[in-house]
Amino acid sequence: MSNIIAIVGRPNVGKSTLFNRLTESRKAIVDDFSGVTRDRHYGVSEWTDKQFTVIDTGGYVANSEDVFEAAIREQVVIAIEEATVLIFMVDVTTGITDLDDDIAQLLRRSKKPVFTVVNKVDNTALENEASVFYGFGLGEIYTISSMTGSGTGELLDDVITHFEDVPLEENALPKLTIVGRPNVGKSSLINALIGKDRNIVTPIAGTTRDSIHIHYNQFGHEFMFIDTAGLRKKTKVKENIEFYSVMRTIKALEEADVVILMIDAEEGMESQDVNIFHLAEKNKKGIVILVNKWDLIEKNNQTTKVFEEEIRKRLQPFTDIPILFTSVVNKQRIFQAVETALQVFQNRSKKVPTSKLNDVMLPIIEKYPPPSSKGKYIKIKYVTQINATSPMFAFFCNLPQYIKEPYKRFIENKLRENFDFNGVPIQIYFRQK
Repeated sequence: MSNIIAIVGRPNVGKSTLFNRLTESRKAIVDDFSGVTRDRHYGVSEWTDKQFTVIDTGGYVANSEDVFEAAIREQVVIAIEEATVLIFMVDVTTGITDLDDDIAQLLRRSKKPVFTVVNKVDNTALENEASVFYGFGLGEIYTISSMTGSGTGELLDDVITHFEDVPLEENALPKLTIVGRPNVGKSSLINALIGKDRNIVTPIAGTTRDSIHIHYNQFGHEFMFIDTAGLRKKTKVKENIEFYSVMRTIKALEEADVVILMIDAEEGMESQDVNIFHLAEKNKKGIVILVNKWDLIEKNNQTTKVFEEEIRKRLQPFTDIPILFTSVVNKQRIFQAVETALQVFQNRSKKVPTSKLNDVMLPIIEKYPPPSSKGKYIKIKYVTQINATSPMFAFFCNLPQYIKEPYKRFIENKLRENFDFNGVPIQIYFRQK
């Protein structure tokens, strides 16, 4: 189970600013006029050791007057269904608007925890004006200023009490999930592997219904497939289809050990693919990329190489990823895809003995020590792998604070060269010895 916080509300109440504060990113374009949120808004955040995904719903509304309000309502309905906790954001400077009332009505009927957050409360006078929002009947209200961050700590303290405990491994079978934009061939791949029409595959984008767990046990391989879900009904509002599939993708991704990201050979790697990739990387999942519909591409002897370089360029700095070119229709390289994903699963759970780590890494470090900083020499004395679900290494040294990002990357590359961690994000920590 994954914990998802969805920030809902009408445009221009400050959803993106709060999203940025929670995910500590400047990814959202924050501007002072309505409807500028065009980026895909989902990120990973952490509060008192609890990790969760935050979704800023503002990025998923088609901005045209006739469908605009309907789209916002529809989005709230999707968020209610999929999120663990809902943050309902309103603006103290405008008071309650009709659209706020509509949203509140939907939220009152939901069985999910709802936090009414009154934004732009920068002084005591506004603090008093915020009490009008008790009129929604949604319980406690939280006053914050998402610009300065005041009030967000208290909000998060209460939000995380509603999280579901993420269970530790229910079973030891590797869990693989196939993600990608609608209509890239996810269900067809599963059907081709299983050899029967497990999902009804239709060429309409967004026809998969829910995330389906499929036990695969053939050809000497055994694992669980998590098939990401699309939609129950095709809606008129394009952005909300996308919003729905993003919600579902995040849920399936967080359950998985290895994420198989399928991209369409004709369309190439799009920004949503890159976002999903980084979300998988941040969640420390194994990753395999399949370029599907490769049979439709005119090729010469350089095509694959050029295509692969393009993808790796988009994914920097984490580029140690298997990329396979498949045609599900022609069953080309689909079994190789499974074998690669299972190899990545092995890499992710690999434990390197401490003695071997030190034998390999210390001579490299001695030859290429960290550059001295402010006249101080950094000495790395010892390395060990930390016991965790994905590869983490601690390097013990005298002055960890002076080690810079480029050296960290150098160390990561050397670990990758000497111990196969293909497809797996690695975390490296420098600790005081």
